[in-house]
Amino acid sequence: MILDSVGIMKYLPHRPPFLMVDAILEVERLKRIVGLKSVSINESYFQGHFPGKPIMPGVLIIEGMAQTGGLLLLLEIPDRDKKLLYFAAVDEARFRRPVLPGDQLRMEVTVLKYRLSFCKLQAVATVNGELVCEAILRCMLVDRDPAVAPTDVKTDATHDVTPDATVGARNE
Repeated sequence: MILDSVGIMKYLPHRPPFLMVDAILEVERLKRIVGLKSVSINESYFQGHFPGKPIMPGVLIIEGMAQTGGLLLLLEIPDRDKKLLYFAAVDEARFRRPVLPGDQLRMEVTVLKYRLSFCKLQAVATVNGELVCEAILRCMLVDRDPAVAPTDVKTDATHDVTPDATVGARNE
């Protein structure tokens, strides 16, 4: 093992329960990375997806592959603590079989195109050598904005805001 979850968190901004990669097994700089996610029945999403028949949500499999690929890219960025990788697109995603509690998800991500601000990745997830999911992931590097403290947010006390009025509204 090259990195465990503690080592991974030195590079990725994600934290449990949203850290979807537990270990890194292989790295070829700017070419390829292999990560693992040990899927436990204790994962919070199994409470509702689905009661009596737990399966890992497909979007979280995609997220795990993206985090694995993001780690490969962040290893190369010297000021990574000031940057974030955002999804730009998910293309050609296919799910072949469910991922169940007790499975070990192996995520292999290969760089197809790389520029400092944009990357295209081929991602494949397997369990026991059987294909689970595959997708083309596109991501972009952005500056991490400083956090805005709640006391810094401007409010207008003259407007009465109801829950229905906030649907679709943006905070500016």
